[in-house]
Amino acid sequence: MAPPPGLYSGTSTFALVARVSAFSVGVVYGSIKLKYLKVKAKSQRKAEAKAHH
Repeated sequence: MAPPPGLYSGTSTFALVARVSAFSVGVVYGSIKLKYLKVKAKSQRKAEAKAHH
């Protein structure tokens, strides 16, 4: 039986788990980074507002 075309060419459970894990880590990392950037932007705006007064 030929493997399906595309990213997932194996049929092992490990390969599937590895892909799901990598995706999950990416999602978590992305959301943490987004939160960090939002907080950073907020504190920068606060600092700029203080500097103007």
